[in-house]
Amino acid sequence: MLNANLSQTLNVSTEQTYAGLLGRILFTTLTGMPCCLFLLINGIMLFTLRSKAVFRETSRYILLYNLLFADTFMLALSQLLYIMAACRLITTYPVCGVITLLTILTNETSPLTLVVMCLERYVAVCYPLRHATIITVRNTAGAIVVVWAFSSLNVLIRVLLLLDFPFEDLGSLQMTEICSLIAVSIGPMSDIYDKAYTGFVFVSAGVTVTCSYIGVMVAATSASTDKASARKGRNTLLLHLVQLGLSLLSTMHSSMIVSLSTTLPTSQIIRIRSIFYVFIYVLPRCLSSLIYGLRDQTIRPVLMYYLCCRLPKFQ
Repeated sequence: MLNANLSQTLNVSTEQTYAGLLGRILFTTLTGMPCCLFLLINGIMLFTLRSKAVFRETSRYILLYNLLFADTFMLALSQLLYIMAACRLITTYPVCGVITLLTILTNETSPLTLVVMCLERYVAVCYPLRHATIITVRNTAGAIVVVWAFSSLNVLIRVLLLLDFPFEDLGSLQMTEICSLIAVSIGPMSDIYDKAYTGFVFVSAGVTVTCSYIGVMVAATSASTDKASARKGRNTLLLHLVQLGLSLLSTMHSSMIVSLSTTLPTSQIIRIRSIFYVFIYVLPRCLSSLIYGLRDQTIRPVLMYYLCCRLPKFQ
């Protein structure tokens, strides 16, 4: 009788484990497929932007390439972290630190690049006669270097904050939980710096883009301004503002998860984190390809040509 009860208990436990594993695989597949799809689209878009001289020698396309490169790299790293979390893969602190710091680097580069792109559109609409002398390829390259340098400085400060942690007191560098930004944000100083930096970027980028949008709106009412160009620039800046909001929302992802983890069970937190991953990380990184690939009359035919595997119809 005891053996029968024990066997029945083991069977129930095995079925529950199998059901949980099957559900995790199904949920991971459904959330991972959009990421893989847009990684492919972003890759084709990056190739498209390097395929013709007009894309390589025009400032706004160079900025777009930089934005897409950062978004694609960020998307790939996020997918790697997501797969590691779904498979319950436990790494060491150094490995997790490198992955998360690279993720932070590319994640912070996107909103800063969007700010530069908004300023470029502002100059194009409000100062059309001086646009060619202000927005040159050399100045664009300099702006991109500044963006990456500022993002790298943020990562360097985070590394210095990590060095203050007494790792020698740990019995092993092997982590006891899945790799994430929260897991390597050790100590109160890291949390304070993360909130301060996020607030600074959010406010400064939001003010810059909003002022650019207002400037374009004012220029649109001027009689000396090309109405069609002003309207197109206004719509582009509005889309950039939406992209910027979604990108900056991803910087607050960790804080939201920490707040929810104090009130919700772990199983629900995992599902909420997966949903946040799709709508906060994946979706904003896919908008650039869709917006520019479909709206831009120069990019669209070339992009469709490569997306359709170079069919003669799209040549």
